[in-house]
Amino acid sequence: VCFNANGNKLVTASADGTSRCYNVMTGACQAILIGHEGEISKVTFNPQGSKILTASSDKTARIWEVETGDCLQVLDGHTDEIFSCAFNYTGDTIITGSKD
Repeated sequence: VCFNANGNKLVTASADGTSRCYNVMTGACQAILIGHEGEISKVTFNPQGSKILTASSDKTARIWEVETGDCLQVLDGHTDEIFSCAFNYTGDTIITGSKD
């Protein structure tokens, strides 16, 4: 689970390969992020709160649009599961950690 910088949204990771973005004040699910083929182990917002980064056992990381839930980019290249991911402080670079 990760809160955005404002604390008004949170994103969850799940063993079913989905991630969900919620409005903290209302509890409403704003987006369901569907596309990973394995468990999601890590989620994070970019500093601006407009994108979500997910890391999965399917060996990919994905960048998502917060408002629409659309997958913007699939990042592949790891040969084992990805267990960590992060944006840098300006949100223009990401890093992933894997068992490979």
